[in-house]
Amino acid sequence: MLVKDFDYKLPKELIAQYPPEHRGQSKLLVLHRKTKEIEHRKFYNIIDYFNSKDVLVLNETKVIPARLIGKRVGTGGKVEIFLLNKIKSNPPWLGETGEWEVLISPGRANKLGVRISFGPDFWGEVKNTEAKHPVFKFHYNGNFESLLYKYGQIPLPPYIKRAPVSSDYKRYQTTYAKSPGACAAPTAGLHFTKEILNSIKEKGIEIAKIVVHTGFGSFKPIKCERVENHNMEVEYYKIPDKSANKINKAKRVIAVGTSAVRALETQAKNPIRQTASGRKLKSVSGWTDKFIYPPYKFKIVGALITNFHLPKSTLFLLVCAFAGKELIYHAYQEAIKSGYKFYSYGDAMLII
Repeated sequence: MLVKDFDYKLPKELIAQYPPEHRGQSKLLVLHRKTKEIEHRKFYNIIDYFNSKDVLVLNETKVIPARLIGKRVGTGGKVEIFLLNKIKSNPPWLGETGEWEVLISPGRANKLGVRISFGPDFWGEVKNTEAKHPVFKFHYNGNFESLLYKYGQIPLPPYIKRAPVSSDYKRYQTTYAKSPGACAAPTAGLHFTKEILNSIKEKGIEIAKIVVHTGFGSFKPIKCERVENHNMEVEYYKIPDKSANKINKAKRVIAVGTSAVRALETQAKNPIRQTASGRKLKSVSGWTDKFIYPPYKFKIVGALITNFHLPKSTLFLLVCAFAGKELIYHAYQEAIKSGYKFYSYGDAMLII
């Protein structure tokens, strides 16, 4: 299967550069897989499509200020470090010391022993260049987390063509973010307000909370020609026992975001019926590099809340697998005609 077959054209003006003025006010495209019907609503209407025996799965990851701008010691040249995963740490964020997998720009700074300073109390050096990603060791005086928040920037994706502003530190984060470690926001969750979540609970809908530290792979392009040859970036995930039990009892599991889908489906080792007695999810934590693309039989997830994704991306392939390529293309063209905003700060889609 060719990657080029999952391309589409998007007018640049539809790439959202800022979030909507208020959470929950985004457009919502509702896509019915069985009838192929498309509805145009507002995100706060989403509760109309939930039933009392549904379980909504939220990703509680919290975005860290993963982008650091420093100077190369000796030359003074500007260097950007992008944090990916902490080495030998499970979960990959907590703790005061350690080495990190990183991206380094420009590439000429990616040399063993290169030292980079971010401030008088925060610096580091390249320790390994032979792994998939360079390994960078931090040195600091004080508290690592405090210094990272002092010198780091919120890691807006590359298609947002502006520098971060103060409001991004709140808006590029879900209202229920709790567990720090993501270097990209789980963007489907950005639409939820506390009021919407309270309305969902009042309707008798269970909420199951998991953690998936959304990684750089969210906006990393597929560079190979064939879909099957692409290697996913790993993401840490954790499904607590309480959440696993809720998911097992659900009549329908509604996943918020593609990373949540990948974490849940990672545990679906064998075919599982979409009934309470057939689902056997267990409490688990670990790393996933699961790549979902057509054709794929979903074993846990029955409905999906997501944003509109980049062409030829792993996220776009996942939604094509969930709803069918033809139907997704039709829905995307409808969204473009209707002026929907795309990508991280863009509008939402509910696939049921």
